[in-house]
Amino acid sequence: MSRQARVVVIAGDARAFAAGADLKAMRNFSLEDVLKHEASRFWMRLAALEVPLIAAVSGYALGGGCELALACDMIVAARTAVFSQAEITVGIVPGGGGTQRLARTIGKHRAMELVMTGRQITAIEAREFGFVNRLAEDGKWLEVALELAREVASRPPIATLLAKRAVLGAEEASLTAAMSFERRLYEIAMATEDRVEGMSAFVERRAPAWRGR
Repeated sequence: MSRQARVVVIAGDARAFAAGADLKAMRNFSLEDVLKHEASRFWMRLAALEVPLIAAVSGYALGGGCELALACDMIVAARTAVFSQAEITVGIVPGGGGTQRLARTIGKHRAMELVMTGRQITAIEAREFGFVNRLAEDGKWLEVALELAREVASRPPIATLLAKRAVLGAEEASLTAAMSFERRLYEIAMATEDRVEGMSAFVERRAPAWRGR
């Protein structure tokens, strides 16, 4: 456990987080090309990662770039960053989870508007909608993302992984099933050495020494 990455930060550069697919290449795709394209496998592999993912967004996050940010567990964005599910403007729909994650994050009606119009929204509006966690001044977006990553990485490793599973479970099951799933994860956490260390450190008023066991 100690040798594994505790948190992954995904970032682009100041100009763009990710501006979406290469439309020049895609405009000549056949249906066979679409079915064989590696994109579907990429999104499944990304969703299968157990460690927390933080998107550090500056500039444009358009189309697949917006989907990439939404696929992360938390989003830090520069105030001037721009998000858009712009696929409708070129005659297609999102194919990397954009419609599903957007609807689960900001609700049906807002998602319908953004997906059906393809309009761009600022990071400030995205924060108001609830899918940006923290805003950063220009030039500070990566620094703020890394600060959040360090905060998450300072928590007990097993409990952090279990916490991610529990929150994601809320999206994929009924409340009754999700509550039962959460309880099982809680019981696993209670069986760890880190739980004993964390509670002992709290009682003894000292910093815990997590061991990932």
